[in-house]
Amino acid sequence: MVKSEREKMAAGEWYSCLDPELDALRKVAQSAVHEHNLMHPGARDGMGPSLRELLNAPTAIVEAPFYCPYGFNIALGDDTFLNAGCTILDSAPVTIGDQCQLGPNVQIYCAEHHQDPDKRTAGLEIALPVTIGNQVWIGGAAVILPGVTIGDRAIVGAGSVVTKNVAANTIVAGNPAKPIHRSRTTKS
Repeated sequence: MVKSEREKMAAGEWYSCLDPELDALRKVAQSAVHEHNLMHPGARDGMGPSLRELLNAPTAIVEAPFYCPYGFNIALGDDTFLNAGCTILDSAPVTIGDQCQLGPNVQIYCAEHHQDPDKRTAGLEIALPVTIGNQVWIGGAAVILPGVTIGDRAIVGAGSVVTKNVAANTIVAGNPAKPIHRSRTTKS
């Protein structure tokens, strides 16, 4: 049996993003994102109703503007907060744990495009999942690349580009992001 492009995408195989079924799914997400981004903050209650239903995230807060192409591949944990300008390109599963905080303009990418220019022009891509543990803090304008896992309680510095997995309880920063050690100056 021949797999659909959506089945190939879900299986982590090369697929064409120019597929009509995938286009229809993107239109559903576009409508939910549009509603969310244009709602008055007082009426949004943390997330627009169509986006909340699409993401199935009852206690998460997503500030506007927000963007995702599909939505159904995103799992947001309890009490997780996404600040304004977050973009999650969810062509593969993106799992964000409980009590995470993502700063403004954080970008999470799942798709990798083909290196061959003709295949790239034809829309051929492959998607790798991104997993973020519990109580993770990701600073503003950080970029998380396809296939990355970030462990529980890790911190990603603002503006970092995360190209490799981050261990739990680790602070990373830079481009590419590397572990750093910071002394605590805050008194408890």
